[in-house]
Amino acid sequence: MRNKHVAVVAIVLMLAMVTVSVFAQGGAEKGDKVYTLKLSTQLNETTPMVEGFKALAESVKARSNGRLVVEVYPSAQLGSDEDVIEQALQGVNVAVLTDGGRMGNYVKDIAIIGMAYFANNYDDVLKVTQSAKFAEWEKELVDKNGIRILSFNWYDGGRHFFTNKVVNTPSDLKGLRIRTPGAPAWAESVTALGATPVAMPWGETYSAVQSKAVDGCEVQLTSALGSRIYEVLKYMVRTEHFQLINGLIVGEKWFQTLPADLQTILLEETKAAGEKNARYVESKIADIEKQLVGYGITVIEPDVQAFVKASDAAYAKLGFADLRKEIYKQIGK
Repeated sequence: MRNKHVAVVAIVLMLAMVTVSVFAQGGAEKGDKVYTLKLSTQLNETTPMVEGFKALAESVKARSNGRLVVEVYPSAQLGSDEDVIEQALQGVNVAVLTDGGRMGNYVKDIAIIGMAYFANNYDDVLKVTQSAKFAEWEKELVDKNGIRILSFNWYDGGRHFFTNKVVNTPSDLKGLRIRTPGAPAWAESVTALGATPVAMPWGETYSAVQSKAVDGCEVQLTSALGSRIYEVLKYMVRTEHFQLINGLIVGEKWFQTLPADLQTILLEETKAAGEKNARYVESKIADIEKQLVGYGITVIEPDVQAFVKASDAAYAKLGFADLRKEIYKQIGK
């Protein structure tokens, strides 16, 4: 009888130890489920920002002990940005690299951060993303549109016009069909700067130039190099009209399926990786320009002030003139 009692006690102790072990590993609170997030971008595999996404995937996996896995899909493998954003809204486990112009389709005012000459550099835009106004936009995206911003501090440099014609002033762009993303902030800005905007996926631009469907494009140097656009366009017009600040977004439906600790990990690691990668991109720009010149690109130094002045028409057209003043006041510019 005594042996039977000892056996029962031993079993109870073993069960208790298993239970403690499960709680210690987070099994009861967090479960062993592995969550996967597919990160979509149109950027080429070789671009510096994609390197940043891969670093993000490593840090998230390490900090979550493998419970949250980020898979990176460059070169529009998951479809156009618009298609993937729609998937995110439906609750699919996808993240999308996007910009203020596209987010302006959901919250109009956020598009201003993608307007021509709104900022001079990365630090200018970073201040905006840390402002009270930006916090309002973030809240509206979640509450009214089901879009969760993970971070909006990814940077890919300034954008310039690439053409087969020498361009010094906005009037030189007249009649040129220039590829640009299909959002009002981008289109109206490019129109104000003198060109005719043509919206199409970035991956189609090279062949569109070859077939003369467009006369050029406006793009950041990292993508100009990765896409080999220098093979079909001769001139880089150093306008730096857009500062390409980007954000990673997911659908709020999917975000809320994550345990609270994984939500925190994803938000914190994405912000940290974004700023680190932005500084890395900044450090690479001069070298990338040298490479483009080596491939035959001629750099034109235009009358930038003429372009800055011309850009005001886009702010007036979209009703952003007063908003620009308000934001500049908030960030002390």
